[in-house]
Amino acid sequence: MAALLLKRLTLQTIKTENTCIRKCLGKYVVQKTALAEPSHIASAPSPSCLIHAEAFGTEDTQDKREKEKKNATAFRNVGRKINERIIQVLDEKGNDLGPMHRAKVIRLMAEQDLRLVPRDPGAQPPRYQLMTGTQMYQERLRLRGMERAEPKPGPTLTKELTFSSNIGQHDLDTKSKQIQQWIEKKYKVQITIKKGKNTEEPENKMEEICNQILQTMPGIATFSSRPQPIRGGKAVMCILRPLSQKEENACRSALGTQRGDALNRENGNDGAPNALHQ
Repeated sequence: MAALLLKRLTLQTIKTENTCIRKCLGKYVVQKTALAEPSHIASAPSPSCLIHAEAFGTEDTQDKREKEKKNATAFRNVGRKINERIIQVLDEKGNDLGPMHRAKVIRLMAEQDLRLVPRDPGAQPPRYQLMTGTQMYQERLRLRGMERAEPKPGPTLTKELTFSSNIGQHDLDTKSKQIQQWIEKKYKVQITIKKGKNTEEPENKMEEICNQILQTMPGIATFSSRPQPIRGGKAVMCILRPLSQKEENACRSALGTQRGDALNRENGNDGAPNALHQ
């Protein structure tokens, strides 16, 4: 009886130990898996990272394509880097040599110490020209001069000038010269004329001063904004701007016509006595 009880206790103990060992091993495996998962997840890029990387790669590709397109049309020496198999070639004098294989072009460049410049890469076949080093230098100088001659568009700055309608003629002449200097530098000029303390002055005196200033600059400036009352009629404001190239040409033509008419009148007046004298 005692032996049977001892045997049962032994089996129960072994069973309990196996259960404890199984639980411990299960927790260890779960903890190890849980610890391993973050590193695995961290190593994989998140969808947002993938999207950002893909977008960044696309922008780089577009920038690269634009750069290649700009280089293709730029004035430069291609050298031996001819991507096309057959190209249209012009010699250093501009004569058409016809379609040529790139190997023949490279050999010609080496024999005559010439450079190869793209002229119309978009044509079929692409058109290139052979040039000497001196020709390339002169062409670069010409292109650089053209770039400097082109007007660079930029924001038009505005100068402001305020004075009273009681201004004297000498001071008004000085301010008119200052305004003309600004106009010649392509500035706009905002003029504000305040009503003077003299109650006897005409109501339109401020507008007349604006027109008087404009009349000192014929063929140079015009109104961008005509004189208009502000501050409840206590002041007048106008804006002068430089003439555009088209307006300048039209103004010169008009002035030339007026001068021609005046000369014709003078010649006609002078010619009448001569005719009578004859």
